[in-house]
Amino acid sequence: MKWNLRWVAARRDIWRPTQLQAAFAEVGFTPSLSKVAALWSNKPITVRLDDLDMICTALDCTVADLMEAEPVEVAYDGRETERRAAAGGAEAGPNGPARPVPKPGSNGRRRSMPPN
Repeated sequence: MKWNLRWVAARRDIWRPTQLQAAFAEVGFTPSLSKVAALWSNKPITVRLDDLDMICTALDCTVADLMEAEPVEVAYDGRETERRAAAGGAEAGPNGPARPVPKPGSNGRRRSMPPN
């Protein structure tokens, strides 16, 4: 994922973590300055959904503005498919991704699939 907090903040003319903290305070979100500075300077490993909602409210943006999916390139050598199959995954078919195959339960029988 690509973290675009600085870009979104710049659209609101926010250029420093202290300005960002003030924008957060306007909507009742009061993280410490060190937490705001960490969000500002680094891509966070985790973000609470409540915090993400407050950040979006303060900056008048969407989650899609803050986070952007980056494709991960995997070199195909045949082992990736084997790992997915061993992990219970299934390859995509012509009509989209296939449903995963459940792993055997504790008594050796296959577990039932969850409802759609």
